[in-house]
Amino acid sequence: MAKLGTFLLLLLLLLSVHYIVTMADSTIAPDPTSTNFVKASCRATRYPILCVQCLSSYASQIQQSPKQLAQAALAVSLSKAQSTAVFVSKMTQVSGIKPREYQAVKDCIENMGATVDQLKKSIPELNQIGRAGGQDFMWHISNVQTWVSAALTDENTCVDGFAGPGMDGNVKASIKRKIIAVAQVTSNALALVNRFATRHRASGTKNMP
Repeated sequence: MAKLGTFLLLLLLLLSVHYIVTMADSTIAPDPTSTNFVKASCRATRYPILCVQCLSSYASQIQQSPKQLAQAALAVSLSKAQSTAVFVSKMTQVSGIKPREYQAVKDCIENMGATVDQLKKSIPELNQIGRAGGQDFMWHISNVQTWVSAALTDENTCVDGFAGPGMDGNVKASIKRKIIAVAQVTSNALALVNRFATRHRASGTKNMP
């Protein structure tokens, strides 16, 4: 029995070591150079800490590409905008909602729908840069900047709709918290798009117009 117990203990130890090694292999840390690139780039945004939190997990895909960084930021913004749009749409069903609050929520639903549409268009538009000729760079990047700016405006307009007396209830507080969160990542995305545009124009590559 003692030998059997020792054997089982050794077997358990070997299995534990194998598990630890396997987990270590499956959670390889991203290249520090890529992570540092994300951190350095995020300093150009209005919310750098949030920027790093949202984009660090994409470092291995981003590597040191300003374009890929901007794409990842837009994808994060779109995802958050979509989930926020769903949240806002459910607020019309809140028990005891006031008529003015209800109308503000309906307007906000439209704002968030527009935000989602604009961000959806921005991602493939940004992806066109590098595929089209250099003379088309300004056209594509201008479209992206316009649409992301409009998305940010729509988000702020949603919050503004709850201004005024009698609007400081739970509905406003809940929506405002969600909208501010998506507006911050959208602001960061716009800053990284602008940074990519500036670096691209200054690089003197063949894609320059």
